[in-house]
Amino acid sequence: MTAFRMNPDAVDPASVPKKKLYTGAEMPALGLGTFGSDRFGADEIADAVYDAIHSGYRLIDCAACYGNEKEIGVRFERIFKEEGLPREEVFIVSKLWNDMHAPADVIASCKKTLSDLKLSYLDCYLVHWPFPNYHAPGVSVDARDPNSRPYIHEEFMATWRAMEELVKEGLVRHIGTSNVTIPKLELILRDCEIRPAVNEMELHPTFQQGELFQFCLDHGIQPIGYCPIGSPKRPDRDKTPEDLVDTEQPAVLEVAKNHGIHPAVVCLKWAVKRGQIPIPFSVHHDHYVDNLRAVTEEPLSGREMELIKSAERNCRLIKGQVFLWDGAEDWQDLWDIDGVIPSWN
Repeated sequence: MTAFRMNPDAVDPASVPKKKLYTGAEMPALGLGTFGSDRFGADEIADAVYDAIHSGYRLIDCAACYGNEKEIGVRFERIFKEEGLPREEVFIVSKLWNDMHAPADVIASCKKTLSDLKLSYLDCYLVHWPFPNYHAPGVSVDARDPNSRPYIHEEFMATWRAMEELVKEGLVRHIGTSNVTIPKLELILRDCEIRPAVNEMELHPTFQQGELFQFCLDHGIQPIGYCPIGSPKRPDRDKTPEDLVDTEQPAVLEVAKNHGIHPAVVCLKWAVKRGQIPIPFSVHHDHYVDNLRAVTEEPLSGREMELIKSAERNCRLIKGQVFLWDGAEDWQDLWDIDGVIPSWN
């Protein structure tokens, strides 16, 4: 066995802030996302995960639909079994994809993810989207799967019961939600046996989701923020002319100038101090090391936090158009904008 060695420019994992879940378990306050296989090869992303762990990262956010768990698993095996880093030192998240919501499929999907990642357990397993609406890879935003439908609570709870079984069987330590709304969370919390430990949601300066964010905190659910710097490399299908660029917002630029840092780093400092766990994606060593180091140094002042709060523009970047059903008016139907979950007829 070769010894596990940190990179010369690594950030000490002990210096990275932690967030405590309702179980008492701790999550690092910043992780590495792995969604990017539409623009980067699976091995390129897996190599970044390998290097990031050697650079001090102790939170890795994966998902079955990203198409790279097998490659990441090869690196995990090298790190944990060949190099000897204790498995319990890295918090690993994965997600159930939309076409695997049937209770029997939940168990099978989780076991496949564990096999692909070469792990015996996951620290957290999320329901990626709260409905089983599938879209084929590469389809246009106007494509509609004939089986797509709105959120049906009874169906979701059948999926959630299977998620709870994963915890009872010891395959996962925590379960969580993703891309849900307050109306959906209220129902889930009412009817669950094991409540969500985390909620993964889009969070960045121009889309702060204040009400949902506070709802999560009030109910002991840790928010995880995706697109923390505006996701400039998100799929082209998710881009619209009205989208704003967070790193070009005057408030973000002013704070960046005050600190002499890149605007993207400001977004991450803001996220961590606010209380969410950002999971920026990058395959570039200097970028992800700078991201991690940023949350250990020079936190933003109260005035700077208020300044960035003023950047809120309700600019949702990941609208989910490909998950719409026949009869839906537009993408806003996915997000219960009026506080009411659309009915299914």
